[in-house]
Amino acid sequence: MSFRLRVCLLATLAGLCACASTPVQWSSPEGRPKPPPAREINPLARPDAAHAVAIVGATLVDGRGGPPVRDAVVVVRGDRIVAAGARGATDVPAGAEVVRGEGLWVLPGLIDAHFHIADDDGLPGLVLQRGVTSLRDPGNWIETYDDARRLGPVPRLFLTGPMLDAPGAAYPQASMLARDAVEARWAVEQLVERGASAIKVYFRLPLGLVEAVAQAAHERGVVTVAHLETVDAAAAVRAGLDGIEHITSLGTALVPPREAERYRQSVIADNEARFPGRYEVFRGISLKAPRTAELLRLLAARGTFVTPTLAIFERRAGDEGATDAEVRGFENMMKLTGEARRAGVRVVVGSHGEVPGAERGWAYQREMELLVESGLSPMEVLVAGTLENARFFRADDRLGSVEPGKLADLVLVAGDPLADIRAMRRVKRVMLNGRWVALPQGDQPLSDEPLTSF
Repeated sequence: MSFRLRVCLLATLAGLCACASTPVQWSSPEGRPKPPPAREINPLARPDAAHAVAIVGATLVDGRGGPPVRDAVVVVRGDRIVAAGARGATDVPAGAEVVRGEGLWVLPGLIDAHFHIADDDGLPGLVLQRGVTSLRDPGNWIETYDDARRLGPVPRLFLTGPMLDAPGAAYPQASMLARDAVEARWAVEQLVERGASAIKVYFRLPLGLVEAVAQAAHERGVVTVAHLETVDAAAAVRAGLDGIEHITSLGTALVPPREAERYRQSVIADNEARFPGRYEVFRGISLKAPRTAELLRLLAARGTFVTPTLAIFERRAGDEGATDAEVRGFENMMKLTGEARRAGVRVVVGSHGEVPGAERGWAYQREMELLVESGLSPMEVLVAGTLENARFFRADDRLGSVEPGKLADLVLVAGDPLADIRAMRRVKRVMLNGRWVALPQGDQPLSDEPLTSF
């Protein structure tokens, strides 16, 4: 039985309850064919295995969707979480570094499914200070991160290498070209050998080559994601795609074929046509149309991950230069994102790195806020940014939740993110691999112990 057929037959989606007191249920990875675990390209130094840290008194959101645990204790020894639970049921080891957590919330480190460095070598280190402990850049040569890594600590880097595209590539310097199936398979082999933990296809690659890439990637135990503009999303998913980057990638599958083809031909003729064209497409979509429900059912049944990256498309009435098409189109992008989650689609969080509606370093938090505005509950967004993203990365064996045995990537924030997701901007401490990350200038440590940093 083929990989795609097994996924179709075995993937199940459970219902989702929006209230914070009930666990958020996501489709279980159990019983599905699962590629081998992925690894970051920057293995982190391990701290002293005997050193213990105990975060005492914070409210714990463990990333799995269950109700928060108030007055919790989280114990880290070396690079691993060894205990997490209510204070009365969780011992604090003798000699542990104690961090006072009263008034704070402790969560798994945030995972960013769609980050671009964009010639800003300091940005990865900055978003680490903002709580993003793992990221995937879907479309840049792996060596692009060399200078960022030399500047100081950065998140765990799960990279795809350059995008696979056809001649006429929109971003030739960040692409490898594939003109036929042989070249497509060869490119996959090259990228996996260099450390790619996923493969990204770009919008000029025709459907037949998308299928060839997905097959080659699956043979190597790697997932395939795509930015789609000229390829129908439903056809690409049936061809073996594991993840879709950008809510706009669904556009041509949501409008009548004549309109989709007109847009497709305009983008093939001119890469720049997609910038105004995608808003025009989304202004005209119908959330009630049968084709919309059919697409969302397909995405849910296949377990396809969707990274909306709403923040990069944000256009609001009153924004300088925003057109009516952009404003109405963006409104429908948010509505579709909410409909997708309610239909059981595996929505995850990706920041795009820099976005118009957020200051440098805060794009991830802006994306979380837009997802809540789109209709996801704060708990759904927190799961989407932690354990569900870890599943997308194929790293949920060690990342994405606060539970014994997982790696100690943690973030502490001031305020209740379940009541107001904007609390995720009030980052007070970040731990990466069991070691505290140096705080931005002006912030203060929360314990009497000296701060351990890289």
